[in-house]
Amino acid sequence: MRIRDRRAEDNPELNLVPLIDVILVLIIFFVITTTFDTRSVLKLELPQATGERSDAQDGTLSLLINADGRYFVDDREALRTDVESLKRTIAEVAGDDRERTVLLRADARTPWQAVVTAYDALGQLGFKRIANATAPQTGAAPAAATQEE
Repeated sequence: MRIRDRRAEDNPELNLVPLIDVILVLIIFFVITTTFDTRSVLKLELPQATGERSDAQDGTLSLLINADGRYFVDDREALRTDVESLKRTIAEVAGDDRERTVLLRADARTPWQAVVTAYDALGQLGFKRIANATAPQTGAAPAAATQEE
């Protein structure tokens, strides 16, 4: 009598379900952690200023930033574009009066870092009244939006 070995009939199988689960988890992980370039699709609508022109510019200090990032305080140009040089120029022109309104005029093509540097210098010197000069789209006279801390 011949005894049959049951192990010989068993065909080895490769269970693919756990392998598929692992692959799907890896795909989800890589999709979530991948950074996508959204700069090309991001459309910004910048705010517009509506307001009346302020005629009380007798005691204002004018800070102009041109398209190259150069600073002009009233009629005087800052020698360099760093914070310390700008602070020295503002302090020389303004004197000790920190209650004056500063009218900040920046060209539309001015690098944002130049504007932040100007705000930083004004804040370190203690100026609290800063007006941003803007121009409405309708071609009317420029308006100034005042911001107080």
